[in-house]
Amino acid sequence: MGGSETSDRASVGGTPSLLRAINERTVLESVRKVGPVSRAQIARETALSKPTVSQALVTLLEAGLVREAGRTSGGKGPTAVLYELNPQAGWVVGIDVGRDWVRAAIADVTGQFVARRDERAQVKTAKTLITQIGAIAHALAADAGIKWRQVTFATVGSPGVFEQERGQVALAYALPGWGRQGLVELVQRELGTKIAFENDVNLAAIGEQWQGLGKGVDNFVYLHLGTGVGMGMVLNGELYRGSAGAAGEVGYLPLAVTDLRDPSIRRRGALDAAASATGVVADARRLGMPPPLTAKKVFEEARRGDRKARRVVAAEAHRIALAIVAVASVVDPELVILGGGIGSNGDLLLEPVGRELRELSPFRPRLEVSTLHQEATLYGSVSMALQAAQDQLFARGEASA
Repeated sequence: MGGSETSDRASVGGTPSLLRAINERTVLESVRKVGPVSRAQIARETALSKPTVSQALVTLLEAGLVREAGRTSGGKGPTAVLYELNPQAGWVVGIDVGRDWVRAAIADVTGQFVARRDERAQVKTAKTLITQIGAIAHALAADAGIKWRQVTFATVGSPGVFEQERGQVALAYALPGWGRQGLVELVQRELGTKIAFENDVNLAAIGEQWQGLGKGVDNFVYLHLGTGVGMGMVLNGELYRGSAGAAGEVGYLPLAVTDLRDPSIRRRGALDAAASATGVVADARRLGMPPPLTAKKVFEEARRGDRKARRVVAAEAHRIALAIVAVASVVDPELVILGGGIGSNGDLLLEPVGRELRELSPFRPRLEVSTLHQEATLYGSVSMALQAAQDQLFARGEASA
């Protein structure tokens, strides 16, 4: 059956070399997802014939993209060779650039983290931050015991909307100078490898899809609440960016009671101004909580039973519920994942947000708190870099075949 399906596929059209490339990519993807995996398993997974799978595996082995990983054990009959991605085929770097921290990791092509670094962000100017990113990335390669030229791809996540045509990041007000023209070129020059830029909350959603609560969920949203407010949306299994990359900028929803004529609020968004860490502190200050105040301290005091702090948390829960209701009525997600420094306070937020949702809307997506915590964006940046690297490595394998 598998052989006839493959023959049919090969007879549809296209050159033999193109059909071989398609089959090899299909086999490589099966090895990536399932490995260690036998030839027979790959044939079942892909509906390719065993001879076609064998031919593809020979090419992938010669190109160094796949390696043998032992043999099957147990059961009756002869054992079979198992195949897996060759970890040494390539390396990727993921970088999460925030107002407070730069987090970075280097991983092999299988997605295994080999080394990572976290440093306080040097955000005085864009130049200092770019220099820091380059230093961290190159240090990671040294930590992993490889030369930087062996790094195939890097993904940089940061606040803001990436404008590909102009090569810059818009709406990244938390990072001074980050919206400058040619930013992407400057970072690429500093890193010295192929790179991609992506919104940090979008990457957090990808991280959840790869290693978090979004795994296996076709439609979910990740709502980040911290120094800023934003949302990453995975719809039908794919990250949704919108027509200009601004999908999920829920901080601009006019859902908070505030003066929209205030230029600073218009610039960062009403919900962002009210529901971010800055908004939480402002609420606490208005209620007379004593300084020094941070959002973390307000939640800690609420946990201890402080009445004013609990009022602040209740107001925050209401704003979160409003944002979820607005989005749920449009995209109908199965799951909403709360993340960020504020969103991670599930013990204080899940119950009141859930109650508000029941009162405000007939749409009731499942509500959870991220298990990746502050690592979601880093995982997402590595995941995106892996996909790009595997595409590049496959193309390299084709060229050498």
